[in-house]
Amino acid sequence: MSRALIYSCAVLGGLVVNPGRLSPQTLMRGSAPWGTVQLIGNDSAILDIAESKKDLPCTVTPVKPILGFDLRFHSGYQIALPLREIAGSGDVLTIIFRVTSAAAKDSPYYFSQRYTVPEIEADAKGDAYLGGGFDVGEGDFHVDWLMRDRVERVCSSNWDITAALTSKDQSMKLAIAQNAIDMSDQEFFREEPPVTRLRPEDAFNVKVLINYAPQQGYASSMQPIDTSALVSILRNISREPRICKFSIVAFNMNEQRVVYRQDDADSIDFPKLGKALSSLKFGMVDYKKLSDPHSGSEFLSKLVLDELGNNKSDAVIFAGPKIGFNDNVPPDNLKELASVPYPVFYMNYNLTPVQNPWRDPIGNVVKRLRGYEYTIARPRDLWTSWSDIMSRIVKLKLVATATTSSQ
Repeated sequence: MSRALIYSCAVLGGLVVNPGRLSPQTLMRGSAPWGTVQLIGNDSAILDIAESKKDLPCTVTPVKPILGFDLRFHSGYQIALPLREIAGSGDVLTIIFRVTSAAAKDSPYYFSQRYTVPEIEADAKGDAYLGGGFDVGEGDFHVDWLMRDRVERVCSSNWDITAALTSKDQSMKLAIAQNAIDMSDQEFFREEPPVTRLRPEDAFNVKVLINYAPQQGYASSMQPIDTSALVSILRNISREPRICKFSIVAFNMNEQRVVYRQDDADSIDFPKLGKALSSLKFGMVDYKKLSDPHSGSEFLSKLVLDELGNNKSDAVIFAGPKIGFNDNVPPDNLKELASVPYPVFYMNYNLTPVQNPWRDPIGNVVKRLRGYEYTIARPRDLWTSWSDIMSRIVKLKLVATATTSSQ
């Protein structure tokens, strides 16, 4: 379970449940503000009582709200259930819970989830571990929770949670309203809602070059927290009303190839980006590239020259985790970019900056171009770095306009 995000999961006897056996968590029809939810059987009465039931022995551990890189508070629960209690040809576990804001006690939100348990031997030892989550805004909330099996045995619990920004984070604008309740969004590349933007003559164009890769460079897959952080950087940029045109170049340093390109668009096409990124094969490196110690710097050098050499945007932003090799782009390769007329930034995603404080090859390129580098280790860093980036873009554009006007 990551620090920043809570995802529905199920581990039974050390094995992850097949996704086909796990229905997605759903917000039940009738949840606030749309009306009354009709629960079956004794579910409503069980949720209403203030005591815990253990007909189905389980241990429920609440997860305190944690602010994610997507600037939403993620909360939820973890469940431990003895395997012997669900042994047999396949049980069905149904979870129903409601979340009520202290500011709107008459308008609870109801969620449901269903697990189909694989066949488990009668003498199985150990526990099954399940979990679920939901999102909230700042505020106080009460959770009433139950799980029942196929023969109507019930495990129930209830608890209170508080989601609050720290004193240092009070200036942050969250992506979820105060006292709001919502499903945890597991679709990273869903379409972004429309944004009301400034007039083109008053707005800016940006180019973003994102290295889509795991925090651990040669990992065989992207961890949810890595995907969330990188996509959240893009979403934060896409929601900026002072930007009217976007150029996106997604690449992967391990494969040394550009995966996706979108030029001079009114918005970032997240579904197409996600589809293109799914073609990446993490943990695999071409032998020819691996045997050439300079292939990485050559790829990066060409990428920088191609994308920055003819750039017409008001700013160029690099984003991604630290690159794991130390072969830097030779300074002579960047001579023609010595005086680019636009600012260059690097939003470096690094969860452990104390353990890995050294500048990577992209950071060295940005330094040579007199750019600015920001370490993104927590949600606050994403917010403060973007505020600084936009401030610098605005100031530099004003200076350039004033200089042109005075000539």
